[in-house]
Amino acid sequence: MTSSQAPAEPEFPPFVQRPLKGRVALVAGATRGAGRAIARNLARAGAFVYCTGRSTSAQPSDYGRSETIEGTAQLIEADGGHAQALVCDHLKPEMIHEVVRRIDEQHGRLDVVVNDIGGEAYVSWGEKFWDTDFDSGMRLVNAGLLTHLHTAHAALPLLTRTPGGLHIEITDGTSEFNAAHYRESIYLDLTKTAVSRLAFGLGHELSDSECTALAITPGWLRSEMMLDLFDTSEQTWLRDSLDTERELPPADFAISETPHLLGRTVVAVASDAQRHRFNTRTLSTRELADIYAIDDIDGSRPDSWSFMAAKEADLGADAREYR
Repeated sequence: MTSSQAPAEPEFPPFVQRPLKGRVALVAGATRGAGRAIARNLARAGAFVYCTGRSTSAQPSDYGRSETIEGTAQLIEADGGHAQALVCDHLKPEMIHEVVRRIDEQHGRLDVVVNDIGGEAYVSWGEKFWDTDFDSGMRLVNAGLLTHLHTAHAALPLLTRTPGGLHIEITDGTSEFNAAHYRESIYLDLTKTAVSRLAFGLGHELSDSECTALAITPGWLRSEMMLDLFDTSEQTWLRDSLDTERELPPADFAISETPHLLGRTVVAVASDAQRHRFNTRTLSTRELADIYAIDDIDGSRPDSWSFMAAKEADLGADAREYR
């Protein structure tokens, strides 16, 4: 099993106020990476967070990761927050409905739904669509899109019961970037663009309920999986990225951001009484960071998508100039 290089702990200032106190959130796919950081940040802002995922101490990840859903809840409790870990395979509607039933039974409301389930671990790079194993490709689509549909279908009846509900889809790529760039895999390309369209469509359908739906994309996420893949750590990633004698991580990894920047932007939107202005939109962490004056845990504000555009025009573009 792969050992995890945990991202750096965020420097959370002591809370004077908890803007989400009394709110109830569901984070689907909260086991690791973005989902874990989102769950932790929501809880630190005062929300009670239900953390769902498949990976448990009894049944580890099917792609060799050590993180578990119980581990996320334990981190939240250690942060001083409140959470409950619920094992759920979001490809099984009956399990999702049981999660929602329990939330309703225990709290009688659901204020925030964040869907972060992804299928990137199943991407097969460098193959033409017709040369791929179709069943393997559909595993990505099912994990990255079908789970989102199942979750929204089960959770939205409870979310819409209280005006002001918020549904957030976590995607990969701004609408502008994805419209102009192929994501190198038919399965991945369809999945990520469809997730943004899901937020767009739900935004239209939720408006009558005074609820909001949007999608948020991080930049290059410096998750546990990325750190392990590049054999680096949260303490050495920038130095290693700039080390010309190392093959990995690549120099462009210097633009990366921690999952906590995404978590902080989710909290900012959830705390904003005017959040409906974002309804139907796909926004980047950098866009939201500028709107809310939020920085990553190192004090920077990375702009991955602008950097990638600059890189197309000038291969010598320096990632450090976009932080």
